[in-house]
Amino acid sequence: MTERRVIDISVMLSPDTPVWPGDTPFSCLWTWNMDDGSSVNVSAITSSPHAGTHADTPLHVTMRAAASESLSLEAFRGPAVVVDVSDIADEIVLDDIESRTRGVTVTRLLLKTGRGIAGGTFPESWARLSVDCARELVRRGVVLVGMDCPSADDRDSKTLDVHHALLDHGVCVLENLDLRDAGAGEYVLDALPMKIAGLDAAPVRAVLLRNGTQV
Repeated sequence: MTERRVIDISVMLSPDTPVWPGDTPFSCLWTWNMDDGSSVNVSAITSSPHAGTHADTPLHVTMRAAASESLSLEAFRGPAVVVDVSDIADEIVLDDIESRTRGVTVTRLLLKTGRGIAGGTFPESWARLSVDCARELVRRGVVLVGMDCPSADDRDSKTLDVHHALLDHGVCVLENLDLRDAGAGEYVLDALPMKIAGLDAAPVRAVLLRNGTQV
C-alpha cells in the first residue's frame, strides 16, 4: 500500500502575513471572551480574500464576471505537477515548462518560483508565465495554474494579461502557495476554495499528496 504523505502548501494566515501593498491585512478581534465573563470565546476576522493562499476568480480582473461561488471544484482537486522555476527571474516561456515536464501529462501546473510570502516578506519581483505560454497551456487543456508568488502577473502590471489569458478561458488560478517543502514532481492536489458568494477571490487550504496517492 502506498504511504500517504500530506504536504501542507498553505501560507499561515495571521496579522503578520504579508499582503499586497495597500490591501487589507488579516486581523482578529473577540466578539465574546471568556476572560470577560462570557460562556464561550467567539472571534471575528477582517481580511482581504487575497491574503494568504487563495484562488482568484474572473471577477478579480473583469467587471460583472463570475465570482467566488462559481469556481469549479474539479479544477482544484486531482493530479498536479510542481515545476521548479526558481532559476528564472522574469518570464517563463513554454520551453521552460516542457524541458522540466518531459513525459508528464500536465493538467494542474504549480510553479515554484522561490519568491513567495511564506517566509514573512513581500517579494519585490518574481517569475511569471509569458502570455504566449499561458495561452498555449490553455490550448493544451490545463485546468489550473498555481504559484508560490503573490500574482500570476508581474508586480507592476496594470493590464494583468496573464490573469486574462487564464481566467477568461476557464483556467483557475492559485496564488501564494507555500511550496518550500514540495520538490519538483507529480502529486495529487487538494485545494478547495471556500464557499463564499460574491468575492473576487476565495481562501483555500491547499495540500499535496505524494506518490499519486488519491485524496
